[in-house]
Amino acid sequence: MCKKGFILLGVVLVGALAAYGILGDCDTAAAADFETDALVQRWVDMWNSYDLSLVDELFLTDHRVSYFSSEKQGVIHGINAVREHHRGFGFVEGGKSQGSRLWVADIETDVFDGSAVVTGIWYFQRADAEPEELQQGPVTIVYVRYRGAFRIAHMHFATYLDKE
Repeated sequence: MCKKGFILLGVVLVGALAAYGILGDCDTAAAADFETDALVQRWVDMWNSYDLSLVDELFLTDHRVSYFSSEKQGVIHGINAVREHHRGFGFVEGGKSQGSRLWVADIETDVFDGSAVVTGIWYFQRADAEPEELQQGPVTIVYVRYRGAFRIAHMHFATYLDKE
């Protein structure tokens, strides 16, 4: 192999090692933050589109996924239960327009080997609600790297009872 080939191979190898966190924290935390911010936006997009088919793209698709909802007591276990929970909110395959809007602010991400914990404050405004009827609360999303991609392994979604 010529000298240029070895240099290119070295650059590719260092890039791959950094991407998988083998070289330490360096800039891998910033890259993971960017990826998890995009994942949070995909989750927000799922909510705003009421697209049930996106549940399987965002969550672990087996019994290990868990979810605490602001709308239901107890823990929701397994992808089938998570799908049904979203179906209960009116989610359908392919989505539908509801006119309601969800967004997340104050997002913070802590990256670990193969996982990330994302926290933020969610806000929800129903299409027909008055501005003072804005709902909000904390959200925690635990992402794990599974088969080369981040997936939601656990979500805790709560509601503030008093906004003051």
